Formats: sequence, structure tokens, C-alpha cells
Amino acid sequence: MARKTTKDRIAETALQLFEVNGFHAVTVDKIVQESGTSKGGFYHNFKSKDELLYTIHDSFITYVLDKAQEAYEKWQTPTERLYETVKSFVMMFEMYRSHVTVFYQESLYLAPEYFQQIKHKRDRYKEMMFRIVQEGIDAGEFRPEVPVPIMSMAIFGMINWTYKWYKANGLYSVDEIANIYADLVLHSILTKDALEKVEYSHLFLKNK
Repeated sequence: MARKTTKDRIAETALQLFEVNGFHAVTVDKIVQESGTSKGGFYHNFKSKDELLYTIHDSFITYVLDKAQEAYEKWQTPTERLYETVKSFVMMFEMYRSHVTVFYQESLYLAPEYFQQIKHKRDRYKEMMFRIVQEGIDAGEFRPEVPVPIMSMAIFGMINWTYKWYKANGLYSVDEIANIYADLVLHSILTKDALEKVEYSHLFLKNK
């Protein structure tokens, strides 16, 4: 197994400390001490504690954005694109639950220039979801009576809250949870005709 870089050790330690103690309560000295690095190593990799907080936020937002773009390019129908986007969003919690927790706890403390960069990526992700939902309506697969922004934000709201209760050793695996969310979303948004399409049957939960 490859030895972790100084940057990774600092970032992982800071993530754990921020999650438990909050951003302002954690000093650079504490991060350096707990990570077994040095102040020189810290400032070689990060200009400031603010940049470190930004790096933590950026990692998971970049991940979900890349996965949404990958789903859009790989699949041809709005239904498949939405299914894969929802699943990738949920699967993110397996790797980035602590990052999301720190984001919601500490995002207000991001320096303005970093906040704008994060906001730009979040806006891009929102726009991608709006686009998929609108294309689904245009294709006759999604219910036209449900406004695009409300459906999109409802999906975000439902999935975002997962960080509060998801446990890696919980009753359901992250893959099972992702399948459940995808099923809930599709049953909420698809038209009756789309729900009955044979080619979409594999997207839904099966009775055991």
C-alpha cells in the first residue's frame, strides 16, 4: 500500500478534527501535531487553514459533478440519466460523508474567494439536474405537472440529509440505499407510460 503523502495526512487529520471540534476550534498547530507533520509541511501544501477547508469541500463537490457529467454522457434517455445521477449522488456518502458533514457545519466560514468557487460548482450541479428533469418532461417520460425546480430541489433535499444518518456499518449498504432512493425518485417523477416500459424495469426495486 502506498504511503500517504504529507498533504493527504494533513487533509485527513483536519477533516476528522473539523468534524468533531469545528473549524475555529482547530488550530494549525493541532493539525500538525495530530497528523505527525510539521508547520513547514503544512504551509508547503496549503496557504492557510481556509484553503484546507476549501480543499475538503471541493473534493466531494467535484466528485458528484464529475459523476453526473459521466452519467449524462454515458446514457441516452433522461430516465437512465436521472437514475444514474441519483445513485452516484448517494454513493458519494460512502467516501465523503465526513466531508459533507464538515461542509454543512463550516461552509459559512469559507473565505469569499473559496466560497464563490464552491458555489459555482454547486450551481453547475443544480443546472445539470434541472436539465435532466426538463429533458425528461420534453421527452414525455417525466410528469409535466411537477415544476422542474421543485422536483430537482426535492431530490437534492432528500439525498443531502443522508449525511445525518448514514452509517457504513448500518443495516443497509450504501448501494442498497442508492437503489432505494433511485426507485423513490423514479416512481415520483415518471409518467405512467414510462413506468411501464420494459426497458426500465431493471431500474426498480424487486419484491423479495
